[in-house]
Amino acid sequence: MIVWQDSWYAPHASNRLLHIYLPDWYHDTNERFPVMYFFDGHNLFFDDHATYGRSWRLERFLRRWEKPMIVVGLECSHKDNERLSEYNPYNRRILGRRMEGLGEETFSWIIQDVKPAIDAQFRTWEHREATGIAGASMGGLMSLYGVMCHNAVFGKAAALSTGIRFSRRNLLRDLGTATVSPDTRVYLSWGEREAGRLYEHEGAPGDPAWDSAEARATHDVADALEERGAAVMTRFVPGGRHREADWERQVPGFMDFLWLDRSW
Repeated sequence: MIVWQDSWYAPHASNRLLHIYLPDWYHDTNERFPVMYFFDGHNLFFDDHATYGRSWRLERFLRRWEKPMIVVGLECSHKDNERLSEYNPYNRRILGRRMEGLGEETFSWIIQDVKPAIDAQFRTWEHREATGIAGASMGGLMSLYGVMCHNAVFGKAAALSTGIRFSRRNLLRDLGTATVSPDTRVYLSWGEREAGRLYEHEGAPGDPAWDSAEARATHDVADALEERGAAVMTRFVPGGRHREADWERQVPGFMDFLWLDRSW
């Protein structure tokens, strides 16, 4: 079942709607549940709520998946370009405009306001090992930043279509000073049709899984995370595009990797 409630987002002085998934039998048990926070919560569950008419159809997946959990979808601002600011940990140019990065302020809202409210209202496991974060596009960038820079809160992250190449230097700089627990798990993915320039390899057309601008930046960040002891899964999606339908198809893979992989 899905329930909805508002949360005050101080940086833009307005409410953000939370889309909260609970197992259908939540009220029939005293069990506690892990929690996964997703950016762009309006795109998670229902096509008629999604910005472009296609959601991740996450409710269908969760109902048949073997691990019961609570999912909190964090809706962004739909006013002007506020989302690009809320979901950006760094000051940089986006779509030809210099954007002020409010990503750290967004994490302060999640950690200081949203998570305590969810933990108080619902039966959750509050510790980092039972708390994940996920998103795509700018939400993917935020998820990667969050698991790095707020690793004491989030032990798992799925970062899809993140555009790491545009923030590679900042991410590696922050990762160099971050405290990352060795039980951290991170899923990183990018699609072939959003991967940027394809470089030559030994004088021949490169392998898009390794030699595109996005592939190289993603592998650099993955290597740095693995050097800190984190378990990282990188996935190149042949023909993959920057859209919800492609991200929906990745849900089983990243959820299993983050929560069910018993090889570690």
